Amino acid sequence: MKKYLVVVDMQKDFVDGALGSAEAAAVVPGVVEKIRAFDGKIYVTYDTHHPDYMNTAEGKKLPVPHCIRGTAGWELDMNVAAALAGKTYETVEKPTFGSTALPELIRTDAGEEDFRIELIGLCTDICVVSNALLLKANFPEKTIAVDGTCCAGVSPETHRAALATMRCCQIDVKEG
Repeated sequence: MKKYLVVVDMQKDFVDGALGSAEAAAVVPGVVEKIRAFDGKIYVTYDTHHPDYMNTAEGKKLPVPHCIRGTAGWELDMNVAAALAGKTYETVEKPTFGSTALPELIRTDAGEEDFRIELIGLCTDICVVSNALLLKANFPEKTIAVDGTCCAGVSPETHRAALATMRCCQIDVKEG
């Protein structure tokens, strides 16, 4: 069985930059350990915006420039980048919360083989839940899992709410 790990938006702006938080910084060691121990293919998503971010629909609702391609905030957290060194992984840039390209990449890679997908990263209540639900919609008979100990939300309350939503949608959720 093929195994996929999706590392969602572990970028500097979400860890300790423009939209960073203590909760996000606290999950970095667990994310690093999960990456190092993982035996399978890894997909790493990058929230990717451009200098015109403030003129986008997202920028109008979240007026905090972040993850502007080519800036330090767009880069992976240095500890996560170090954990990925020597691993086989593919990057997926996404202009919004969920990647519509990710399911097709996995479908193509898996071919006829059975597989399971696990997601970790930031933010639980925005990009992690969006990608988990897209993957579950595309692969309803596959195991889609989220390790909540390797995720952080905008707040602890919305993190817990996103995990509950995913559990309701038959996504396997690991907590504490």
